[in-house]
Amino acid sequence: PTATPPKWLVDKMPDMLAIDRHSRPRGFGSRRHYCFSHRGYRAECARFVTAMATRYGTHPAIVAWQTDNEYGCHDTAISYSVAARDAFRDWLAAKYDSVDALNAAWGNVFWSMEYRSFGEIELPNLTVTEPNPAHVLDFRRFASDEVVSFNRLQCDILRAHSPGRDIIHNFMGFFTQFDHHAVARDLDVVTWDSYPLGFLDSFGMFTAEEKSRYARQGHPDIAAFHHDLYRGMAPKNNAGVGRWWVMEQQPGPVNWARHNPAPLPGMVRLWTLEAMAHEAELVSYFRWRQAPFGQEQMHSGLNRPDRVEDIGGAEVRGVATELATLSGAGIPPRSVAVLFSYEAAWVIDTQPQGASFRYLDLAFAFYTALRRAGFNIDIVSPDVDLSDYAMVVLPTLPILSDALADRFAALPCPVLLGPRTGSKTADFAIPPNLAPGPLQRHLPIKVIRVESRDPAHGEPRWIEHIESDLTPDGPVWQQGNLRYIAAWPDAAMLDTVVSAMANEAGTATTALPRDVRIRRSGDKTFIFNYGAQSVEFDGQTLPAAGVAIRQSD
Repeated sequence: PTATPPKWLVDKMPDMLAIDRHSRPRGFGSRRHYCFSHRGYRAECARFVTAMATRYGTHPAIVAWQTDNEYGCHDTAISYSVAARDAFRDWLAAKYDSVDALNAAWGNVFWSMEYRSFGEIELPNLTVTEPNPAHVLDFRRFASDEVVSFNRLQCDILRAHSPGRDIIHNFMGFFTQFDHHAVARDLDVVTWDSYPLGFLDSFGMFTAEEKSRYARQGHPDIAAFHHDLYRGMAPKNNAGVGRWWVMEQQPGPVNWARHNPAPLPGMVRLWTLEAMAHEAELVSYFRWRQAPFGQEQMHSGLNRPDRVEDIGGAEVRGVATELATLSGAGIPPRSVAVLFSYEAAWVIDTQPQGASFRYLDLAFAFYTALRRAGFNIDIVSPDVDLSDYAMVVLPTLPILSDALADRFAALPCPVLLGPRTGSKTADFAIPPNLAPGPLQRHLPIKVIRVESRDPAHGEPRWIEHIESDLTPDGPVWQQGNLRYIAAWPDAAMLDTVVSAMANEAGTATTALPRDVRIRRSGDKTFIFNYGAQSVEFDGQTLPAAGVAIRQSD
């Protein structure tokens, strides 16, 4: 209930409401109407969680606790309230110690933006034009830290009063307003809410042709991308595999997308088996019964509002029987690491330099290219150990430290770095030696100009002009194990680069039909047909929404 504060509490302290970027309150009457920075609301949450954990914490039926619900949903991770402003000032004072240090870091000499005290600093909204990007980035860092500490407050109480139970949170798809890696460090199991059809219809990275082709299946890489992302940040079990669940799996039409078709028959089974192939411990479905009232009454469940089993319920009953006959899939082989950074998303979002340059679009494009080639993929934070991987792929990392650049160069495997890597300092300035910053010690190229163009005109959406003595292969610059793409790559370019890297790494690619994806886990290979028609692959016919499970070679 911390995600849905009651009316009496809002009336008691109305300043607990989040404030949007236009300074309008996010009012009562729906959900997620609270500001993460409001200390009074935090105290009420602590009181409530303590009461729940004290009452039920040792009950044998309790096996796990979920904190809150979908942090940040409906654009609520960032609040421009007085509580957020005051907490942000304290955060800045702790980070910079002196306002002079802040002025220097933010470059506040520009446009006469110097401050005389931390108490003068306002939030970066309601400005006449673009606010200082360094100010915005620090505010995004602060807002993320507020989510982390809000979650930790609940975790600490639950562990004290209900020891031995897993603590989880259900993250969302294609959402970057806070650092999920940081929240995950306080959890026992990472979970996410999987709605492949709603995501396909709601996000701009998919073409009209893809939306039509996969309208009832979801794009072949939507669910897998998030399975790999959340498994990659999850606490590890004894076998070294991240502990993660699907907390909400779509079982039928939902209510919140622009269009809400029914899944193709067989897709609920496919989504369940695909989660298992990515080592999910559990798949749960939202919801058990479709509610006949409220805002989500059009969101289907396993059972209809009249309590009769729906189509999704029948598929779940069948796949549960099927799973009971399968032994554990085992430990997946390590193949390719894709590095994902929430801070990189904030940097790009703060100053995209082109309306079509979106971090999630770029990360998904790199991931999809690797999936088309048949690779197992781990999506991980840039600070993890990468020494066991055959290939490492970094879609972009604008803020690149010297130490991380050295680590990339020292890896014994091919490393691919996307555009804008190393293009900013930690204070959101252009590096003194220009992009790609510290990477130049190992890859002698210098980005001397960038262009963003309108892809609607048939041009690349991003181009970088390079100064170097090296000879490129198109927009790809290579020295040693490092490759840098100085443009937004299209699918053909990524396929070519991935193939070249695989040859260099001695790792085989797999030629897959367009709608087919595979996942190797332990001694099994899972084959998924995301097409609306049957397809021939490797001597076998897979029906629409079909799944085949084989013993791996």
